[in-house]
Formats: sequence, C-alpha cells, structure tokens
Amino acid sequence: MVALAGGVGAAKLVWGLAREGLGSRLSVVVNTGDDLEAFGLRICPDLDTITYTLAGLSNRAWGWGIEGDTFRCLKALGRLGADTWFGLGDQDLATHLRRTSLLSQGWGLAAVTAHLCEALGVEVSVLPMAEGYTPTLVKTDAGRLHLQEYLVREKCAPRVQGFEYTGVSRQRAGPGVEEAIRDARIVVICPSNPFISVGPILAVPGIRRAVAASRGLVAAVSPIVGGRALKGPAAKMLGELGHPVSAEGVARIYRGLLDVFVLDERDAGSAPAIERLGMRVVVRNTVMDTSGAKRALARALLRLV
Repeated sequence: MVALAGGVGAAKLVWGLAREGLGSRLSVVVNTGDDLEAFGLRICPDLDTITYTLAGLSNRAWGWGIEGDTFRCLKALGRLGADTWFGLGDQDLATHLRRTSLLSQGWGLAAVTAHLCEALGVEVSVLPMAEGYTPTLVKTDAGRLHLQEYLVREKCAPRVQGFEYTGVSRQRAGPGVEEAIRDARIVVICPSNPFISVGPILAVPGIRRAVAASRGLVAAVSPIVGGRALKGPAAKMLGELGHPVSAEGVARIYRGLLDVFVLDERDAGSAPAIERLGMRVVVRNTVMDTSGAKRALARALLRLV
C-alpha cells in the first residue's frame, strides 16, 4: 500500500494502517512543501509528524511535535533577539540538528529520513516526495507568504488567492516513490488538505502520472466532514478559492484520478453526486478521534482490495 500524506489527519490514518499489520509493506509518500529553513536548520514538519506518530512520540493533544517536550532553547533564542514565531521543542530541535548535519555531509533527504526512522524504530517506509527544498508559497491579499508564515505566524487570517509550489517543476520524485506507487495494490490519498498537503506531492513531475497509471486501486478519504475541516484551513481555502466547501468539492479536485472516494457517514447524501464524477463511493466513519476509529478506517481501506 502507498499513502500520499501530509498533516495530522494523514498521520492518524497512517498510524491506523501501520497497526493493521502492514509494516514495511506500507510506503508513505510525504509532502515536503511545508518544509522551512529556520535557525539555520532544515525543518520538515510533515515528515516529522508522520515519523513521530509512527514512533509513538507525537503530542497527543496537538498531533504534531513530541509529547512532553519543553521549549527552553526556543525561549533562550527569544532572549537573544531571534524571531521565535515558529515553535520548536527541545527534543524536536534534536531531529532538525541531526537532519541538517547529515544534509550538510551530502546525504539526500530520503536517506536522512530513513536514518531517522530507523533510529526511532519506525518500520514503515517514509518517503519524501522529492529531495530538493521546494517550499509552498501562499498567495494572499497580504502578499506572498511561506506556508508556515501563513499557518503559524499569520494564523491563516489572510484571504487565499492561490499557491505556488516553488521549484517543484525542477524536481523528480524522491528515491523509491514512483516504484512504490507502481507496485502498490492500493494508493490512498489521506484525508489531507488538497492544496497544501496533496497538491505539492502531485505537482512533482512523474508522481501524478504514476498514480494515474497505477494498476492498483486509487482511493481518497475526504478531509471535509459535514462542511468543515476537522483540523487546519482546508474549508477556508476551498471557499476562498471558489470551490464548494464539501466532500463533493474535494472529490471534484481529484476527478479523473480516483477509483474510490471515501465519505464520512454524515455526508452520505453526497454519494450520488460524487459517483456521477466517475468514482465509486464508500461511506464510513472517517472521524479518527480514537485509536479504534483510526484502525477501523484503515481496515475499511484494506478491504477495498
């Protein structure tokens, strides 16, 4: 199985899939469009969220960062005049220090990620979408902002006008990505923001083509439930960009790519309209608020094949 992933919702589903016994048979292609260079370090929020979640380290309340982490170094940086709007815990900083050190020695991002996963006991294959630094810029009524500036510093307040996946067109899929998609029995687009989590992945040359040509089943889980996003700005972005703020609105974005679209039970009434887009609809509980719910959704996806 291959999962295209970015964000907390994706991490929950990936955790459920891993707990259903896939282990090394699961490959997770992770968005790196939200990567940031700060304090001289390469920070990869989505890669780390997926890795920490699989390692059992993630902060249970936030879904990102490390449970029980402290922020003494960040506070000290603030006293020294550094801009500290992007919060990094002390243990989290160790990850970024190690990553940056290895990158400076000539390691590729995929090799660094594999090294970190092995060190943390993660068996799942976590694959960066590309090796290069390709930050997503958000075009807003306040100007162009790095995605993390929009999400964290500006708290998603500016009105979104579009996105720029900088440098993506000059990249190629990261090591192992196209091969994993080619060999998968099922490719799942996680319940992630279609613009800032999945969009950058599909924009990498070769990845959309590989998904479209997959001999396996291609499915997506809606990140919109009952007209709202359970976490993050997906609903706000859909509305500001003129899309319906609904599961059907997300399905239209993926039209032509999917065999199956997974809807939450409360959106079951949208099934006929989505099926008219040319995809089969599966209705399940997609709100992963417990360990049992995460595993149940994972099992539902595995039953598709």
